[in-house]
Amino acid sequence: MDIDRELAAAPATPLVLTFLSEGESYGYAIVKRVRELSGDELEWTDGMLYPLLHRLRRLGYVTTEWRTPPGGRRRRYYAITDDGQAALAKRQRQWGNAVRALGGMWRGAGWLLTALGERDGSFGVTDRWLACDGRPRLCRPRLSEVLSAVIDATPA
Repeated sequence: MDIDRELAAAPATPLVLTFLSEGESYGYAIVKRVRELSGDELEWTDGMLYPLLHRLRRLGYVTTEWRTPPGGRRRRYYAITDDGQAALAKRQRQWGNAVRALGGMWRGAGWLLTALGERDGSFGVTDRWLACDGRPRLCRPRLSEVLSAVIDATPA
C-alpha cells in the first residue's frame, strides 16, 4: 500500500511518544521500529523525525542526553517526561475517537474490532479494547498496534 506523506506524518507524535513511554531510545532506533511495525509501509526520514523530536523537546515532552555506548558512536537518547506522558494520553484518546469515527463511516461500528482480530478470537489489541467494559473503546493499547491494524484493514 502506498501511504501519502500527510497520512504517514499524522501519527508521528503519538508514535514517538508511545515508543518513548516504553523506554528511552535514539533516532535511528525509532525510525527502524516504525518501519518494522508498519511492515515497511511507513518510511520516516531524518528530515521528518528530528524536527519532531526537537519540537517535542521544546514542548517539554521529552528530554535528551548525549551518550556513547561501549564500542559505539555518540548518540542522542530521548526519554519521555511526565508532561509527555500526559500529552500521549490525550493523543491516545483523540486517535481512539478518530479511529472509531472512521470505522463507523467506512464499514459500520464493528469493522475495527474485526480488523484487530475479534473475528478469529485471537488475543492482542482487541482484548485491551474490550477489557474496559465490553464497549469498543480505547483502553490504552499501544497506539502503534492500533494504527498498524487500521492501515492493514483500511479499504483501498
